[in-house]
Amino acid sequence: MSPLKNDTFLRALLRQPTPYTPVWIMRQAGRYLPEYNETRRRAGSFLDLAKNPDYATEVTLQPLARFPLDAAILFSDILTIPDAMGLGLYFAEGEGPKFERPLREEWEIRNLSAPDPGEHLRYVLDAVTQIRHALDSDVPLIGFSGSPYTLACYMVEGGASSDFRTIKTMLYNRPDLLHHILDVNARAVTAYLNAQIEAGAQAVMIFDTWGGSLSAAAYHEFSLNYMQRIITGLVRERDGARVPSIVFTKGGGLWLENIAAIGCDAVGLDWTCDIGQARARVGTSVALQGNLDPMTLFAQPEHIRAEVARVLASYGQGNGHVFNLGHGVSQFTRPEHVSTLVEAVHDLSRAYHLPP
Repeated sequence: MSPLKNDTFLRALLRQPTPYTPVWIMRQAGRYLPEYNETRRRAGSFLDLAKNPDYATEVTLQPLARFPLDAAILFSDILTIPDAMGLGLYFAEGEGPKFERPLREEWEIRNLSAPDPGEHLRYVLDAVTQIRHALDSDVPLIGFSGSPYTLACYMVEGGASSDFRTIKTMLYNRPDLLHHILDVNARAVTAYLNAQIEAGAQAVMIFDTWGGSLSAAAYHEFSLNYMQRIITGLVRERDGARVPSIVFTKGGGLWLENIAAIGCDAVGLDWTCDIGQARARVGTSVALQGNLDPMTLFAQPEHIRAEVARVLASYGQGNGHVFNLGHGVSQFTRPEHVSTLVEAVHDLSRAYHLPP
C-alpha cells in the first residue's frame, strides 16, 4: 500500500504534530445524506445494505465525496457480533434493532460462543478490504465494534431499552451469568477488531454506548474491565505502522482518568464534558476525540462556527485533538451544516498548531 496522502487523523491520535485539527463525524455515512437513502432504497433494507460489501463501500465513501473529512469509518453496525452468535438480528420499522432470541435462560448463556470473524463475519472483512482499496490511500479507515457491555445490553434486553431493567437485574442477581456473556463478548470483539486490522483498518474504535448507564462500581467491573482486556489483546502495528485505538463511553465523563489508563491511544468525549478540563485531567497520556453537541448542527452557520471555535479554544494549543461530535450526527441534519462544521474546524484550528 502506498503512503497515506492525509495522515493527520492518525498523527493526532498518536499526539504527534499536525498542521490543523483533523475531523470526522460519528455516523457520517447515514440518513442525513440523500445519496445514502438512495443506496439504502436500492439495497432493500439496512441489513442488506450492511451485509453487502459493494453497498457498504459505496456508502462509506459518500460523505468523503461531499466533505473534506480526515478519516473514513467502516459502514457496519455494532450488532454484527451478536447476530453472528445466532441471536437473530432484525430491524423493526421505527423501533431500531431487535433480537429474535434474546439471552434470558441460563443454558442459552452458557452455550454462547465467540464467532470466528473469518467465517461468520466475512462480509465485514471483505468490506474493509474493498473500502481500503477504494480509498486509494487518501485518508485512513477506521474499524469499530461495540463494547462487550453495550452488546450485552442488546443481547439481554432484546433491543433498545429506556431503563435496562432486564440486564441490570441480571447484573445484581446473577453477576456470574453477565460476566460469562461479557467474557465471550470480549473475546469476540478482540478477534473481530484484529480481523478488521488484518483486512486493512488503520485505527479501531470501541463504542461503549450504554456504559454510562451504570453505577461507578458497576462500570469498572462490567464495562471498563472488559474493554481493557480488548485493548491488551489488540494488534498494535501492521505493515510497519501503528494502529491506534479509541475508546468512547457515552456518559463516561466522570471516569476519564480510568478510561485513559487502560492502554488506549485516545478517549472519546460526549458533549457534556468540557474538553479543556478533560485535557487537564488526562494530561499527555492519551489523545482526546470530540466533542461538539450534535444538536449544534441545527443552528445557523455562524452559530455552528462559533461553537466549533469554542471547542477548539477549550482544548487549546498543541496536538492530540481529533474533532468530532459528542455522539452520532442526527438523521435530520442538513448536509450543508456539516460542510460548515468541517470547514470551520480546518480553518479555525490552524491557529492552535505550530507551523511545520
